[in-house]
Amino acid sequence: MNLADSAFWIALLKIIWVNILLSGDNAVVIALAARNLPPKQQRMAIFGGSGAAIVLRVVLTIFAVQLLQYPFLKLIGSVLLAWIGIQLLAGGDDDGDIKASDSTAVAIRTILVADLVMSLDNVIAVAAAADSAPPEFRMILLVLGLGLSIPLIIFGSTMLLKLMERFPVIITLGAALLGFVAGEMALSDPSLARWEGPLHAIAIPISLTCAAAVVGIGMFLGRRAKAETIAS
Repeated sequence: MNLADSAFWIALLKIIWVNILLSGDNAVVIALAARNLPPKQQRMAIFGGSGAAIVLRVVLTIFAVQLLQYPFLKLIGSVLLAWIGIQLLAGGDDDGDIKASDSTAVAIRTILVADLVMSLDNVIAVAAAADSAPPEFRMILLVLGLGLSIPLIIFGSTMLLKLMERFPVIITLGAALLGFVAGEMALSDPSLARWEGPLHAIAIPISLTCAAAVVGIGMFLGRRAKAETIAS
């Protein structure tokens, strides 16, 4: 395994960016679930819940990478990934009703369950990014990328949310990246293997078209939702 391979570093950068982009909601869930605990127990709930959630997410992502080897599943995954990117710009909110608790154990359980429900976007996006690298790199990419999401979720998400509010272009670029990765994923589906040569020649234009489509649809839906809110 040659770590100097550019494919490894490109895939790792994709995973890190996806984790940065999609970790904000998880941080909100953690804060809401632990807000009624004393400071010491808050720290225990945050570290315990986040640690358990990350381990669970690693396991789910490994299974997702394996499942993506079956025909048509990458096509389905690419549609889901594109929709995730659209929702980032359209203002979709999947936090749900997170109840605070006075018990550390209940808070940890709440964090774990809520993170599991909300991790579909992370799992699909990280699996897609890892799948774009050579097979021998995928496992170490999953471990490194998801390991880096621990400090992002626990320490960095509040700052990242503020940056995204101040510089909305970060979210737009992130949605474009998800669209680009969705295009890459769709073209690498095993069901399209017979057309691998011709598709490879147009892979970048198609992926860029997917990125543009995600941004365009997401911004349109976002503007429409804002207009409806003002009208009501």
